[in-house]
Amino acid sequence: MVRIDAIMKITRLLAACAAFGGLVGGVAAVSKGEADVEIKPSAYRVYVGTYTGGKAGSEGIYLLELDPATGVLTSKGLAGKVVSPSFLAIHPNRKFLYSVNEVGDFGGKPSGAVTAFAIDDATGTLKQLNQQSSVGSGPCHLTVDATGKNVLVANYGSGSVAVLPIADDGSLKPASCFIQHTGKGADPSRQESPHAHSINLDAANKFAFAADLGLDKVFIYAFDPVAGTLTPNATPFGKVAPKSGPRHFAFHPRGKFAYVINEMGNTVTAFAYDPAAGSLDEIQSISTLPADFNGTSYTADVQVHPSGKFLYGSNRGHDSIAAFAIDEKTGKLTFLEAESTRGKNPRNFAMDPTGAFLFAENQDTDSIVAFKIDQATGKLEPTGAKIAVPMPVCIKMIPKP
Repeated sequence: MVRIDAIMKITRLLAACAAFGGLVGGVAAVSKGEADVEIKPSAYRVYVGTYTGGKAGSEGIYLLELDPATGVLTSKGLAGKVVSPSFLAIHPNRKFLYSVNEVGDFGGKPSGAVTAFAIDDATGTLKQLNQQSSVGSGPCHLTVDATGKNVLVANYGSGSVAVLPIADDGSLKPASCFIQHTGKGADPSRQESPHAHSINLDAANKFAFAADLGLDKVFIYAFDPVAGTLTPNATPFGKVAPKSGPRHFAFHPRGKFAYVINEMGNTVTAFAYDPAAGSLDEIQSISTLPADFNGTSYTADVQVHPSGKFLYGSNRGHDSIAAFAIDEKTGKLTFLEAESTRGKNPRNFAMDPTGAFLFAENQDTDSIVAFKIDQATGKLEPTGAKIAVPMPVCIKMIPKP
């Protein structure tokens, strides 16, 4: 048994372990002689991005608390007041949070914004540090690089991507890099111009991947975290089928495969990934919908289970989470089920770091619904837990100190 005083010392070390990479996926292993003591957080802070205004009356980013043993979420109120923070990203040191702001005008120009917040360690509430232009219209996705020195943002409306350096105090500097996508896709009603829908980094923090719905491409950029720049890669993009509309992108935890969910085609495209070259080679495309569904639906988010065994994607219209088994040798997917989210228009969703639970957000019915993940089959079972949040569209979580 571990003595109480030893546990207290280990607990005080958690913040330091997190800052130096000792906390992975919300679970820390602290050396204690010849044995390791695994520390699991007793609770997680859950930040929910929303669309503000409207009938639901959202005011910004909301704070929930997750009990990882039961999957129950408890409301902690408004964390930070800001306009339409539709996607969030948390700094690696867990001291800062960043949101896009889907506004039509910023600083007198037709641009969206990115807001920087400091996270109050004691309460989890957010203090706004500053805002910067996203250097494009309709910012919809962002990520913080592994060094914690840059925010990368995708602008859907103008079809562009940008890099905003992070100052030592967590605030944002003006963009150090901006790239405008050009061209159009095969569907004149949706692909009349570029629409960058997400931007992600590989595990090595070496390459950035921007899924562009308007061009049916996942653009690949060499990323320099010191200079805060993106440069077109030697293999400049991975392609999907015409009229697919790539939206969100996720890596397999072993780094050999990547997946993009296609909004218009209601499919997931699987790629083999070469981490040295930064290249994507398509190996499969598979529907997210049951074969007998004939209605209208559009996908939204895609995520890989921490175990690497399963993949999940959200369907808006069918209003479900599609579950797939992953062949870990080939990266190919096998459709398992499409489980109802018990609400309408599910956008982003989240799994806790251990992969025990999945939380689906229903934008049009103002709810987040919890599901238990069967660790053997990957299928979802509703726990009965549900919480009201106005127009929820993004979930991010960190261990509670």
